[in-house]
Amino acid sequence: MACEEEQEEKKCPECEVGAPAWMVTFADMVTLLLTFFVLLVSMATMDRVKFSAAASSLSKAFGTGVAASSYTEYKIQTIPSTPSTQFAPIQSDSITKIQKRIETEIKALNIQNSVELIQKDDDTIILRLDEAVLFQPDQSKISPEAYPLLRQIADIIRPIPMRLRIEGHTDDVLPQSARDNWDLSIDRSVSVLRFFTKSKLLPLDRMSAVGYGQERPVMPNTSAQNRAKNRRVDFILRANTALGLGNTGTKAGEIPL
Repeated sequence: MACEEEQEEKKCPECEVGAPAWMVTFADMVTLLLTFFVLLVSMATMDRVKFSAAASSLSKAFGTGVAASSYTEYKIQTIPSTPSTQFAPIQSDSITKIQKRIETEIKALNIQNSVELIQKDDDTIILRLDEAVLFQPDQSKISPEAYPLLRQIADIIRPIPMRLRIEGHTDDVLPQSARDNWDLSIDRSVSVLRFFTKSKLLPLDRMSAVGYGQERPVMPNTSAQNRAKNRRVDFILRANTALGLGNTGTKAGEIPL
């Protein structure tokens, strides 16, 4: 009986102590992989979308998560820009019709003595106002008496599909204030633009304001009458031509509008 028990003990091998060798090797590999990915993440710029996709792929590979459809899709927030006024191109023959329409409205409003209408070329119309109509001498603040006239001009311009450029001009006599002619012309054009904007008469993205000082006279500065004509504010209405160039008729050496 004792012999049989000794034989059975010899047949049953002793169990090894600790985890199997393959499990130790697998644990080392997983630890190294985890360390490797942690280093990659720490040295890279985090992209939420790519990170979610990678995490989902790893989860699927190791069988510990759901498929790639479980990650959340992130959307980039966009800030809308200020809408700009868009105008379709105008044919040159339409400019003449617009000029006649403006002329009719000026006569209907009985402001032809204050506003001079000029068609410069195939895509430009000018409304010209003398300094005395809008400002006191050497001043850039609009006279309150000119408010109704500016509102009427805005009413004329508003339905016309053309850009507006407000230009300030002076004569060659230095103003009595500390400013020079450049500053005075710029301040006056900006004052008119500010009036249109604050009164909500015309959209800001449709207008621009510049000042040329004494550099663009319409008459030689040889007399008081000529200087009075040079002190002016021009409302330049410019259309998009069929080719989209907008500078037809510009002469050599002339700055395009």
